[in-house]
Amino acid sequence: MEGMPMLAEVATAVAASGARLLRGGAFKPRTSPYAFQGLGTEALEMLAEVRATTGLPVVTEVLDVRHVELVARHADVLQVGARNMYNVPLLNAVGDSGLPVLLKRSFAATVHELVSAAEYIAVRGNTQVILCERGIRTFEPSTRNTLDVAAIPVLKKETHLPVFVDPSHAAGRAEFVAPIAYAAMAAGADGLIVEVHPSPATAKSDGDQSLTPGAFDDMMRMLMALGETMQRSVVPLGGEARVLSLDAAPRRTCTARAASAG
Repeated sequence: MEGMPMLAEVATAVAASGARLLRGGAFKPRTSPYAFQGLGTEALEMLAEVRATTGLPVVTEVLDVRHVELVARHADVLQVGARNMYNVPLLNAVGDSGLPVLLKRSFAATVHELVSAAEYIAVRGNTQVILCERGIRTFEPSTRNTLDVAAIPVLKKETHLPVFVDPSHAAGRAEFVAPIAYAAMAAGADGLIVEVHPSPATAKSDGDQSLTPGAFDDMMRMLMALGETMQRSVVPLGGEARVLSLDAAPRRTCTARAASAG
């Protein structure tokens, strides 16, 4: 998110397409220190304001143990990004927050390591954990990352946790986001995180992988049609303003199986 006009425009658009959660990056862990790092506390206040006007609950990333209380005052779901999946003090802190946590798989982590990271949160008494597959690093350069589709059924078998997929970071290119999203749904994903921007060409971050609001709406319609074919209901949960979720029958309980974490 880059400012209130952009945030309000996208939030309104994705809500009209059926979104039920809004994810915005207030603190952004960029690969380069010279890239846009987010608007920080100002962005948290914007997210809270848009939540009040649209009714969309807020998901945002927390980067530092020192920021957990601040972010928790503004957000409904805390995100731990791929770079922080191994950050044990941060996992403990978000576990203590009592808020639901969206935990992204590191691009170099095994499924076992992702589940073990979730256990750090769960043992603090917070079992409201969502696992997120966002692609892993392989030798294949045609996409930004390689989506580990097989991880979806494995995680659903080995844990009781909901499994989301981030096709935007897996693809790195907007043209591939929707096809990857369809594959994730077919594999049994409980949710999708999809980046949306009104003008991807001028976006300060991740423009190449961002959908326009119109493209997001088209994808939503196709997912609903696919859901009917697969006899799955589609319950949207947002865009970035970001996140769309699919819900297949009953919700899975947010408790990882201890045996799966070793």
